[in-house]
Amino acid sequence: MKTIQPLLFLLLGLLIIFTSCRTENDLSIDPPTEQALTANSAVALLMMKTASNDGSSDNIIDSANCLSVQLPVTITVNGTTLIINNEDGYQEIEDIIDSFNDDIDSIVLSYPIVVVLEDYSTVTVNSDTELAALASTCAGENEFDDDIECIDFQYPITASVFNINNDVINTITINNDSDMYDFIDDLDQFTAATINFPILLLLADGTTQNVSTIQELENAIEAAEDTCDEDDDYDYDDDDCDFCTTNDLDNIFATCTDWEVSELERNDNDLTDTYNGYLFTFNNDGTITVVQGGNTWSGTWTASGTGNNITLTISVNGLPDFNNTWNLVEIEQEPGEADFDLQLGEDSLSFLSGC
Repeated sequence: MKTIQPLLFLLLGLLIIFTSCRTENDLSIDPPTEQALTANSAVALLMMKTASNDGSSDNIIDSANCLSVQLPVTITVNGTTLIINNEDGYQEIEDIIDSFNDDIDSIVLSYPIVVVLEDYSTVTVNSDTELAALASTCAGENEFDDDIECIDFQYPITASVFNINNDVINTITINNDSDMYDFIDDLDQFTAATINFPILLLLADGTTQNVSTIQELENAIEAAEDTCDEDDDYDYDDDDCDFCTTNDLDNIFATCTDWEVSELERNDNDLTDTYNGYLFTFNNDGTITVVQGGNTWSGTWTASGTGNNITLTISVNGLPDFNNTWNLVEIEQEPGEADFDLQLGEDSLSFLSGC
């Protein structure tokens, strides 16, 4: 008995020393099961689709929905060489193409270029043929694809990650979609992982949504998945009025008068010069006054719809070239200048005011 007691005390002492020397990182901490994010789960797949690289934003360059051209890139548009450093540069390309409606547009990339795929891996491309081969693997215009574009994560987001021994916790900071994609892709390396809620989501209409649990996150992505036009087409200028309202027209008509005809094309005939010096005023009571020299014409205007489905009906007695129900495709206003563009099939009408 005397021999056993010292042995027990020795073992107890070693146990106390071992326990007291364990660090916080050595402690086994079980993640909450209901909040665990696991590989190939429904919510993980939804998160990956939301974070995947959306290749449609630069379709004006590559006509490919599942890849994007890494910037900066040098491109020649209708003979004008541009260096595109960021996504704002796509508007420069569009402006050059929009300068004339009756020319043949040409976009030439300066190779080699680097393209970014849906999983953020990159490929060096050396020719139009190689680019076309990659683009052929993408879904076509407005066809179903995997990426979810109607909802976005607001970063940074942090996640707690548990290793295979479940005894070490790392905190990962996720700063962008690429980080999120990699995090979800690596989930199978962890015993468990949890998102540190609450997090903020951005919806396609510009509103935000707070979510506080993994189930709320799954529900939010599922609810938003098909709520917007993902713009997966190659018509670069069909989304210039995504957020336009008829109030925008009211505001520029109230602010600006003396609208000049900067472009008018009807039935393949350029009539712009025909109406040089004609000044239009769109009054807030729905009437139109047109003056040119000593001549005056009167008419009416009405607008209806939202976003890219706004129509503007113009009716001016004696000026039939303007009379129709036009589709509003763009409104621009900056200090000293405002303009808006209308289309009807192949016909186009643009007004400019130096207000």
